Amino acid sequence: MTLESVKKHIEDENLGIEVYEMEDSTATVELAAEALGVEPGRIAKSMAIRLKERDILILAKGDVRLDNRKFKDTFKQKARFISGEDIFEATGHPVGGVCPFGLSKPMDIYLDVSLKVYDYVYPAAGSPNACMKIDLDHLKEVVQGEWVDVCR
Repeated sequence: MTLESVKKHIEDENLGIEVYEMEDSTATVELAAEALGVEPGRIAKSMAIRLKERDILILAKGDVRLDNRKFKDTFKQKARFISGEDIFEATGHPVGGVCPFGLSKPMDIYLDVSLKVYDYVYPAAGSPNACMKIDLDHLKEVVQGEWVDVCR
């Protein structure tokens, strides 16, 4: 799964989402915000986490951090981020380009409530220099996400 597979997924599912391919890197929240000319919080960062029995993705506002206590209260275990070496194998997307859909294998997707301050956000689109603009309600629908409160 890469930028091309994300585009194909968008087209095949008729999602009506525009992908932005940037000349500059969008691999980090700061770089993406600068390239798009938006505040860092509007970047929906993907946090890939390995639980004991499964891998999950949490999308959160770009300027928040995972709160370990809230995470443990919600998932009943400690958060372990998937390593950079394992991210492609786990998601099908490269580091800095993890898209919340078009994944190589099914993953449960969670949306942190921090995103709710926005009507639309910019998640990665399968490449460290691509992202998309998507309405928050549409994002929840597309990824079949569940709202959680695990960031601060």
